[in-house]
Amino acid sequence: MKILAVSDHESPALWDHYIPGRLDSFDLILACGDLKADYLTFLVTMSRARLLYVHGNHDGSYSSRPPEGCDDIDGRLIVYNGVRILGLGGCLWYHEGPHQYTEKQMERRIRRLKRALKKAGGVDIVVTHAPPRGMGDLEDPAHRGFEAFARLIETYQPQYFLHGHVHLNYGPAIPRMSEHGATKVINVSERFEFEHPAKADRSAEIEWLSGRRDRKEPGQDVFIG
Repeated sequence: MKILAVSDHESPALWDHYIPGRLDSFDLILACGDLKADYLTFLVTMSRARLLYVHGNHDGSYSSRPPEGCDDIDGRLIVYNGVRILGLGGCLWYHEGPHQYTEKQMERRIRRLKRALKKAGGVDIVVTHAPPRGMGDLEDPAHRGFEAFARLIETYQPQYFLHGHVHLNYGPAIPRMSEHGATKVINVSERFEFEHPAKADRSAEIEWLSGRRDRKEPGQDVFIG
């Protein structure tokens, strides 16, 4: 299964200078936040692949005008084509604004998913906006990673941990990819492509292991499934 991951910057090659057919080979698109809703709508329309997204800290407009044809997996565990995918959007709280969480709030979000994670037997791909603490993050308050994410990696050892938020042009030492145990931590800033051994089936439905959710207030999740 060929996967396209995107975050933070709308790729000119995939939007402004798009060539018909450029997205045809992708079976799944994973969006890590801080992208225009129109851009995600364009990607899902032109690719005809499933697009799953989480919120970045600049995605407050999604509450009134979400990306069309895309699936919000923020705060959810789902299975698609046999691949277990967990979504946890937002960044560490640094000032008033949507989709920002304290460490304790993010810990609570992960605890809510423990039953679903146990039922699924773990997770294959984690999709977040912010990085884990000490794994490609920065020291300033706005771009510090979550310690809760580092513990999640230690506990569940997903194959991939995808994030954005820390733009690669912030500094030459920011890694695109690093390995922590069995987990590849990837900063997908703008776009990143990779292959997963799962057999692709674009007609497959999503299995919502943690239930569907309606977002009420930033930081508050209400499960309705």
